[in-house]
Amino acid sequence: MNSKKVLLITFFLVALVQLYVPAKMILDQEEILKTGTPFKFKTAPIDPNDPFRGKYITLNYAENEVVVPKEENWLMGEPIYVSLQTDKAGFIKIKAVAKEKPANNQAFVKAKVGYVTDNGSRRLTIDYPFDRFYMEESKAYDAEQAYQQAQRDTSQVTYALVSIKNGNAVLKDVFIGSTSISEVVKARKLD
Repeated sequence: MNSKKVLLITFFLVALVQLYVPAKMILDQEEILKTGTPFKFKTAPIDPNDPFRGKYITLNYAENEVVVPKEENWLMGEPIYVSLQTDKAGFIKIKAVAKEKPANNQAFVKAKVGYVTDNGSRRLTIDYPFDRFYMEESKAYDAEQAYQQAQRDTSQVTYALVSIKNGNAVLKDVFIGSTSISEVVKARKLD
């Protein structure tokens, strides 16, 4: 009887932990969305041969490169801290890239080194953790098509609205001009 009691208690503890871990992850992301500072990241065209993979839009960002003093000081995949500032139009600009968390109260995002050129140009490419915008399956293909069309149209500005808090980032929405990609898809379906 005693071993059954221990087994039952162990089962409930394991079940509780299995519920706690994903709930904590979801609540942490929701906290960033609610209380984080929103930043606009201007998007850039992606390789048109990159296929639509699943239920998301693949995003690339215009502000994803920075010149570094020495190429050999940076390793591909290495964690970095990208300090941000905004331009007059409200879009982010990279202020600095460092291996250590910024000490002052400036806005920053945790990212990784994508690659560093070894041709003397000293360019470091940043891999942001928010390069996919997930959508409902029935809307994802239309959204990808609208996004790619807007990328080819140089008169349209596309950007991602990203909430950032303590270096952690959550992608809120993707905009074409001032219209949410979800609204663009709805309008296309009505046409």
